[in-house]
Amino acid sequence: MDATQLAIEGRVAEQHRHHKKAQFFWVWGALLVITAIEVYLTYQNMEPKRMLTILMALSLVKAALIIGFFMHLKFEVSMMKWLTMCSVIGCLLLMTYFFFPDAFRILSLGVR
Repeated sequence: MDATQLAIEGRVAEQHRHHKKAQFFWVWGALLVITAIEVYLTYQNMEPKRMLTILMALSLVKAALIIGFFMHLKFEVSMMKWLTMCSVIGCLLLMTYFFFPDAFRILSLGVR
């Protein structure tokens, strides 16, 4: 490895050493609370579109917390963050064009 990579690796390793366990417990507690809210919402008589929109938003928040803290992406170099976010956006675009149209055909079948 060259000197730049070693310097980046040393900086990231130093940042990782300063994590407190309390931070991870707070994130874990937030994930538990969000999961409890999701379970509560599934038992409510709510319009499906509204409920799914709320559940998707909560799932995105949970995914961001997990990726940021437990997978340590929050503490990575910016190039890694950009690469990961571009990959996520690419996957979402592929799902939009190939998966969602097939999933929405159930609406035209009249099945509820």
